Amino acid sequence: MNEKNVGISQETLVSNTEDVPAKKLPQYIASLSSTLGALAVGMVLGWTAVAGADGKKLTDSYNIPITSSEFSWIGSLTTLGAAAICIPIGILADVIGRKYTMLLMVIPFTIGWLVIILANSVTMFYIGRFIIGFSVGAFCVAAPMYTAEIAENEIRGSLGSYFQLLLTVGIALTYILGSSVDMRVLSIVSAVVPFIFFVIFMFMPETPIYYLKKGNEDAAKKSLTKLRGTQYNVENELRVNREALKETREKTTSVFVLLKSKATKKSFVISYGLMFFQQLSGVNVVIFYASTIFSQAGSGMDDNYSVIIIGIIQVLAVFISTLVVDRLGRRILLMISAIFMCLTTLALGLYFYLTEIKVDVSAIQWLPLISICIFIVMFSIGFGPLPWMMMGEIFAPEVKGVAASSACVLNWLLAFIVTKFFDDLKQVMNMGPTFWLFSVVSAIGTLFVYILVPETKGKSLIEIQRELNSL
Repeated sequence: MNEKNVGISQETLVSNTEDVPAKKLPQYIASLSSTLGALAVGMVLGWTAVAGADGKKLTDSYNIPITSSEFSWIGSLTTLGAAAICIPIGILADVIGRKYTMLLMVIPFTIGWLVIILANSVTMFYIGRFIIGFSVGAFCVAAPMYTAEIAENEIRGSLGSYFQLLLTVGIALTYILGSSVDMRVLSIVSAVVPFIFFVIFMFMPETPIYYLKKGNEDAAKKSLTKLRGTQYNVENELRVNREALKETREKTTSVFVLLKSKATKKSFVISYGLMFFQQLSGVNVVIFYASTIFSQAGSGMDDNYSVIIIGIIQVLAVFISTLVVDRLGRRILLMISAIFMCLTTLALGLYFYLTEIKVDVSAIQWLPLISICIFIVMFSIGFGPLPWMMMGEIFAPEVKGVAASSACVLNWLLAFIVTKFFDDLKQVMNMGPTFWLFSVVSAIGTLFVYILVPETKGKSLIEIQRELNSL
């Protein structure tokens, strides 16, 4: 009789444990901690924008003469550094884990900022910005992977958006600080942020999926327990992930064969396409050259205030995206984003075209600021966060490191082309047609999303793989 009672008691206890939902707070904390690296990345990207038109503020702070061409290299070399590190960092993330890969990136951050802080020539700016690019590219690969692998299906979209949210906070913080301190002080502040990330993130767990890939069941269980809470029964989720990895291995004899699978090929097309349209929308032109654009537009507003407004609006828009992405879905946000980016760059092109043909535009001097603000809002709810987030969702775990890294290489190479040659392009085509070119790209991007991009809202990573294989 006693044994029977004990048996019932244990059965009831197990049943109750299975019914206990996973805690969300540990997942939010781990995700936000990982994306503190994105805060540091945002400060790198915003640094060029506050340097003034053609680097005037940088010249004043360091007493180093900088030409327009040299300033374009200072702005764009970071993207080359980011592109160079993407493939190696994806491999490293599969070898030592997502967590330790990100922690190691504090080293190039520190070295790069020290070179810039101590710079006494344009060459030192080049070297510092290139080295910092290593960390920028690394976080763009590892952070989305980390977040996608620790999050429950129901909140994976929101957590995935945190990367872009913290990145925009970093940009906005740089805009605000840049309006009140010189560039050397701004560089010192920017150098401190990676250390804050390191201290906080070192206490976060590695992803359970990484441990399962390495065959370390105990570590995977401990990691998932930390992320879901001690009352949550982790066995079912571990079993699903274990079976997903087993299914992937059984279907392929090597990573190279898996790269040729139907799902992986489609994932490449989707991720490459999203990265292409993200960068060719002209977003980095807006971020890197915001003050220059407002100067040339003849806006009556102070350049510093203009870029601060842009930075704050960007943060608010990405925050809204984190709230709605798991309700509205990825596809609808991407399409709305692309449509409005098309319309706003069309309007910017029209404004600059009118100024170029000497038409009086004094009555619409507000147009550049309004257009750029709407562009930033719409980019930030769709094409800003979602390509990075979906990159962590659509690739199989076995190839995610290498595949996602290659998508990042494409992203940063495109970013380099846009930021480096924007000045040359506007010299050849003028500002108006240049923005019209960005508008056409966004229009094509709308069609790309409608035809090719699947909805991943609320689906597990294995469900997404099965759907891609069946399409």
